[in-house]
This record gives sequence, C-alpha cells and structure tokens, in this order.
Amino acid sequence: MSRTMTSDARKKDTREKIELGGLIVKAGLRYEKRALLLGALIDAARRIEGDDGERSRLTAIGVEAFGNDDA
Repeated sequence: MSRTMTSDARKKDTREKIELGGLIVKAGLRYEKRALLLGALIDAARRIEGDDGERSRLTAIGVEAFGNDDA
C-alpha cells in the first residue's frame, strides 16, 4: 500500500511539474535561460508579497492569457 501511495504521489508531482513547464511555454519564454526564468519568478514572488494590487494585476494578465487559448 505504501508503494502505491508513493507512486501516486510521484505521478501527481510529475504532472504538476509538466503543467508548470507548460506555463513557461505559454508565456513565450521557452528558449530563455533558466537563470533568467528563475530570476523573473523570484522577482514576481517578492513583488506580490503583501501587495494585493500587484497580485491582482498579474492575475488579470494570466486570466487574459488563458482566455486567449482559442486563438
């Protein structure tokens, strides 16, 4: 039973990582260096910390991008 739970947890983790990688592609950053991507994510995390306005602004951009999936 423990082996099944571990396998299921690993599959869930793998699926989540694949989905997160898909966000990088969707944002048009597929060919950027990893250091740049990590830097951008760290910067965004710092900017939204305690700043509901910035969090809302970035969320709106993301919602719009997901809404353009049909294009």
